[in-house]
Formats: sequence, C-alpha cells, structure tokens
Amino acid sequence: MANTDLIRKRLLEGLVIPAHPLALTRSRRLDERRQRALSRYYHAAGAGGLAVGVHTTQFAIRAKKHGLLKPVLELAATTASACDAATGRHTLLVAGICGKTQQASTEAELARSLGYHAGLLSLSALKNGTVSELIFHCRTVARAIPIFGFYLQPAAGGRLLPYEFWRRFVEIENVVGIKIAPFNRYQTVDVLRAVANSGRADIALYTGNDDNIVMDLLTPHHLSTDQNSLPLRFVGGLLGHWAVWTCNAVKLHDECRTLARSGKSIPQQMLRRAIEVTDCNAAFFDAANHFHGCIPGIHEILRRQGFLEGTWCLDPKEILSPGQSKEIDRVCRAYPHLADDEFVAKHIDEWLC
Repeated sequence: MANTDLIRKRLLEGLVIPAHPLALTRSRRLDERRQRALSRYYHAAGAGGLAVGVHTTQFAIRAKKHGLLKPVLELAATTASACDAATGRHTLLVAGICGKTQQASTEAELARSLGYHAGLLSLSALKNGTVSELIFHCRTVARAIPIFGFYLQPAAGGRLLPYEFWRRFVEIENVVGIKIAPFNRYQTVDVLRAVANSGRADIALYTGNDDNIVMDLLTPHHLSTDQNSLPLRFVGGLLGHWAVWTCNAVKLHDECRTLARSGKSIPQQMLRRAIEVTDCNAAFFDAANHFHGCIPGIHEILRRQGFLEGTWCLDPKEILSPGQSKEIDRVCRAYPHLADDEFVAKHIDEWLC
C-alpha cells in the first residue's frame, strides 16, 4: 500500500488505530514475545491500523541508552505483515516521528524503509518555534513520508497550535490525516475550522480526544465559510485508550460510524456510552493527577488481562499514581460491557505462543 492515494482511501474509510504500548521485562528490556502478542491482539480485534513509536509506546525508546526505536518499529511491522498475510487484510502502519527537523526527517526515512505508510508528527521539540518555522519543519518531513498532523495536549508534552498554523498546515500536499488530541473543545474547533476553510476533502480526521471519543465520532461539524459544504466528521480514532478493550472499541467505532452515516438522531444509549467511555479514560489515563499515570494505567489493564507481566516503563518514576488502581477497579466493575476480557481469555495463549 505504498501509493498515497490508497493510504488516503483507507484512512477516509475510518479506522480503529490503537497506539501501541511497549512490553518490558522486569529489567526494563523489550519483551519481544509480549510485544508481538499485543500486535496480534490488535489485529485479531479488528483494528485497521497500528500507531507505533508514539506517546503510548514511550518517547524514551529513542534514547541512545535504550536504542529501541528501530527494533520496536520493525517488530510491529513484521508482526502486522504476518497477520495480514494470514487473513488477506491490509494493516495501515503509522510511525511516531519526533525531534527537531534533522531527527524527524531521519525517523521518517526509517519508518518508510520499514514499510510504514504515514508518520504521526509530534511538534513537542519545537515548543518555541514560530508558525513559519513549524510549517517549514512539517513540509520537510512530508517529503520523506505522508504525514498525520498531531495536536497533542500540553499536559502530555504538546504545545498550543493556533488556527493560523493549522490553516497553513493543511496546504501541505502530503498531509493525509490529522490526529486532534488537545482535550479541549476550542482548540479542536481551530483544527476543524482550518480544514473546513481549506476546502480539502482528502484529509482524514481522527480523534485523539480521549475525553470525548464517542461524541467526536458522532458529531457533524458545519464550520466552513461555504454554506453549501458538507459537514466535517471524525472518521476514526488514533488512541492510546484503544490500546485496551480493543475488540469492543472496534464494535463501538462501527456503531458510531453507522449512526453518523445514517443521519438519524443519536439514541440516548449512545450519549450514556459516551460518558462511560470518558469515565473509564479518566481512570486509565489518570486525569486526577494531570495524566502522570496514563501509560502505566494502560499497562495495568493489559497486565490484568495477561498481556504484560508488570506495568514497568522505561522511566522508573513513571508508575501508577496513588489511588489510580482503585479507580481502575471502580470503572471495571461499573462498565464490564466495555471490556473484552472474554475475547482476550479465549485467544491470549495463541497470541503469546
């Protein structure tokens, strides 16, 4: 699927793209068996893509002392390729791309060489860059690989990105999608308005707003200056939240897309589900403690299901916050219908083999 038009087509269909966690041993080394099992799980659950080397995978994989960027990207790509070969499917691979322009371009070239279809471009390394400097950076990286724009919330290491930036960003030809994840309605509208006013219909919008997943997928956005234009819609999600309970996330995404296409009124049960998903996310992502435990929270669910041996992160200080485990207990009891424990229990041994 090297053709950019095919990549756009797949993205615009609407995909569930989990942000891939990092499986570590107690000594904080890559656990290849469990890492491979996670990729197999996401594929079997029906995910249409994988995002690897992103925040949920831990940005520290790029540190020289770990040297894990290439091994982790390569392991996910080869595992997804084997799963695709066995099923006739085509998994869309998105690589996280970080750093200043030289590093980001090098990462983009690496991702492309390993078979990745697009790069999710973090701008965290350019916190003081002007809009023009940011656009130059994005254009440079886009020469190496089709790019996903990324509005990452400041609490997770991102920066504020004004409407002016997004309006210029969507003029870059090789932009294929945008992950909108500021966890903020005003900033989300800035991006949507820029896309609407550009007139481009070939940029796929993906929610990363873990506090508003269901409503993002259901809501039509009429923001163009052209009164005859069609509403914008989020067609999928590229989410750390979807790294857990993925089988039911795929079903939920399908329900939302079916409803959105139908034009029918949103049933009360979906409004209720929206709050349930947000409540779960608050526990998993540790919203009460400014998201300090967001990665260990995802790990904890995967540990309970048997994918991981522990919640270890590359940074020993990155642990569950006080009270976070109890919050996870609470939402697991409250919303068992959102979990996919039975699906996992049935297949985990084959994924771990």
